Amino acid sequence: MTKTFDRKYIRNISLYLICSILLIALVVLFSDELYGIFGEENYISVHLLIELLSAIGTMSIAAQLWLTTRFNLFNKDIYLGALFLSIAILTVCHMISYKGMPFFITESSPYQATWFYMFTRLLLAFGILAIMVTKNKKSTITARNIAFGTSILLTFAFIIVIYQPNRLLPTLVEEGVGTTTLKNVLQFLALAGQIVLILYLNKQVKRAVRRSLLFITASIYIIISDIFFITYNDVYDISNFTGHVFQFFAYVAIFRAVYFTTVEYPFKSMSEANKHLEQSRKEMHQMAYYDDITTLPNERFLIEKLNKSIHGLTQKTLIVMEFDRITAIKSSLGSFYSEQMLKMAAERISNVIGEKYFISKLRIDQFVIYINEYKEDEEITKLCKDLQNIMAAPFHIQHFSLTGNLNIGIAHYPKDSTTSENLIKYAQFAMYEADKVPERILFYQSSMLNLRTKRVELENDLYKALENDELFLQYQPQLDLQTGEIKSMEALVRWNHPTKGWISPMDFIPIAEESGLIIPFGRWVLETACRQTMELQKVLNKPFKVSVNLSVGQLFQDNFVDIIKEVIKDTNISPQSLELEITESMTMNTNYITPILKDLKEIGLTIAIDDFGTGYSSLSYLKDLPIDCLKIDRSFVQKVTNIEDREPLVDMIISMAQHLKLSVVAEGIETIEQLQYLQRKNCDFIQGYLISKPINYEELVEKYEEIQQEAKEKVYQLNMI
Repeated sequence: MTKTFDRKYIRNISLYLICSILLIALVVLFSDELYGIFGEENYISVHLLIELLSAIGTMSIAAQLWLTTRFNLFNKDIYLGALFLSIAILTVCHMISYKGMPFFITESSPYQATWFYMFTRLLLAFGILAIMVTKNKKSTITARNIAFGTSILLTFAFIIVIYQPNRLLPTLVEEGVGTTTLKNVLQFLALAGQIVLILYLNKQVKRAVRRSLLFITASIYIIISDIFFITYNDVYDISNFTGHVFQFFAYVAIFRAVYFTTVEYPFKSMSEANKHLEQSRKEMHQMAYYDDITTLPNERFLIEKLNKSIHGLTQKTLIVMEFDRITAIKSSLGSFYSEQMLKMAAERISNVIGEKYFISKLRIDQFVIYINEYKEDEEITKLCKDLQNIMAAPFHIQHFSLTGNLNIGIAHYPKDSTTSENLIKYAQFAMYEADKVPERILFYQSSMLNLRTKRVELENDLYKALENDELFLQYQPQLDLQTGEIKSMEALVRWNHPTKGWISPMDFIPIAEESGLIIPFGRWVLETACRQTMELQKVLNKPFKVSVNLSVGQLFQDNFVDIIKEVIKDTNISPQSLELEITESMTMNTNYITPILKDLKEIGLTIAIDDFGTGYSSLSYLKDLPIDCLKIDRSFVQKVTNIEDREPLVDMIISMAQHLKLSVVAEGIETIEQLQYLQRKNCDFIQGYLISKPINYEELVEKYEEIQQEAKEKVYQLNMI
């Protein structure tokens, strides 16, 4: 913006100079025709008017600097104001001393008038030049008063000298003869001073464009004015009037320069600073009170609103909701997809709620709806179901169609809490428990607080579990349906708490994933499973394979492949004896996971996709992934109740795996009918309670032959049917 203004000023000044050149040309070419144009009887009035304008111009400059330096104390501005105070006084003295002027303070004299004029010209040249070369620095009110006071004293001292009857100074103009040599020398000295000033200011243009250009323009006008004053024939010559006009133009240019530096520039700077400050305030307010991703009001905004509005006995409702897949999507696909999903979810919520209720977003990717009026629980439940329905449609982001379950928790004021922080917390507690009920919608109950407390206690105990050897592995054998042999198993981690007893993996695995403990837990499971598998191979004297589940946190470690190599080396297990199981959701970011899986395959181990059919894998990408096995989730197998049942999803998975040359493991086999159905469909492996429940390593070693024999008999019986 500043550069644009500078260019504009340069164009304006250039235009003024061009107009001045045209005026000069007009005066020079038509000087005879313009001689005495105002009339001899009017000349004194015209001259008086133009001199008054010059006096007003110089006094305005002095007054402007006197007033503004009170608030902006810089020595250059103070000196310039004092200088023009002197010039203003001398200009007035010149005006009242000039021959023919209607003043009777003293008898007019060329001696006095010329000395006032000449001293003014010298001050304009060398006074301004001296000020310009002075280093600009902060000053004081006292220095300001001294500068202006000194200016007045010296000026009046000079006036007294000029008005002395015996003429203490040489005469500059001889009546009937013309100017003296001294006058000519001083005149050309003043002109030379203006030229030096122009050259100096020209070097300063880049530092202060407008100020420098205006002072240069003023110097040019002063030079033009002096040329006209030197060359005019008599007082009626148009050149005399033109000289006064250019003198006035010079003072106007200087006034504009002073006005710009003391008023306009500070005002514009302050105005721009205020605009930037206002913009910064808006940005800071946006950052402080709105979410960057969804642009919804954030948690701070919500708490402040709740603090202002929750009072009295009227029931108010807070609804907290989140997608249960957001964390998995972020860890597998990256933050871009999770953020886009949140943004689209915010738009859907806004379309349903509109401006009826307050919508907000918490820092942990949860949405909040605040209802500041009484609503029946049935009406609130209906609203929540409407939100679940609108959120059930897939979120199409690039080539992925992402879905997730919307868990919703609800808390009431003042029934559940009378503080905003607790109201949010209790609604969150209800939401965390909502995934355990089919509707995924829960109203807060005081018992939930105890559950959360126990969860925190469990997380604290989990930190000690590894140190105290409270974790152990159980193994579930896998039966080869083609040979009837048990030659592989799945490792399953278990926790035996010293005081709380056996704790379900469904309870502590999510805590381990959220807290980051899954990383050391995962390595311990890998090392223990590989070591015990090696021992089992020695006991049974035959190859045996173990499958180990991986978490998202493990797989996406930067050095995960190196960790696998270290485990294989430390336990001395064959890579072919280890199978790693990943969940279907981990395969979504194929660009990231494919190189990792290829590196793992190069080691020699195999890769299986666990619980296949429950996630979001794209079949078009599945064929390109370096995997070896699909594990059919137990929820599909359990739908088979007799040999005549037909389960399309199981058929499809087995058929697809056969076409992709992948082996298939069916989980959760509990009945002979399920086993028979899978055998007819040419499933490769099965595991489940029909063969064996998960058992400790020692029990597996002890009962292996018994389990193997029973399994063979079941397969043999099926083959005989």
